[in-house]
Amino acid sequence: MIRVERPEDVAEVDEVIRAAFRGHGNEVVAFADRIRASAEAVPRYSLLAEDETGVVGHVMLSWVGIEGAARDRMLVLTPMSVRPDRQRRGIGSALVRAVLELAEGDGVPAVLVEGIPAYYPRFGFERASALGFVAPSPTIPDDAFMVRRFAAWSPDLAGRVVYPAAYDALDPSA
Repeated sequence: MIRVERPEDVAEVDEVIRAAFRGHGNEVVAFADRIRASAEAVPRYSLLAEDETGVVGHVMLSWVGIEGAARDRMLVLTPMSVRPDRQRRGIGSALVRAVLELAEGDGVPAVLVEGIPAYYPRFGFERASALGFVAPSPTIPDDAFMVRRFAAWSPDLAGRVVYPAAYDALDPSA
């Protein structure tokens, strides 16, 4: 079952994130917690998957800034995690599809992601630079910075992406 995360779910969601991001799980948990506590958080777009064992996956969308575009912000998908014992069973795909469908249904024009180039195109993500987006850091590989456009998309929405303060403590080499 996929549903919106509730405050009482945070500890269990954080354990899923920690397990999924093994070597730097604590950093990603702190990152997700900073997003939740920020003005960029959109609780409606923080979804979890659960089964008889509890929470098995999580995804969230939050706002990032856009400079030089018709809008000053856009949603980004991060982080997305699935408990290691439940990976490769379609849970991550179901979460991504659910959060994208929710955003599209709300009239959102697009969602950005900094992610695995072999994974996200299956959901309609494409290279963001080809549409006029500039990544927030030159260390982000071009093929890893992607955008999923929806019906409300317009070319004047592309610009330079600016990550908010919640991203400041992330180690770009992790």
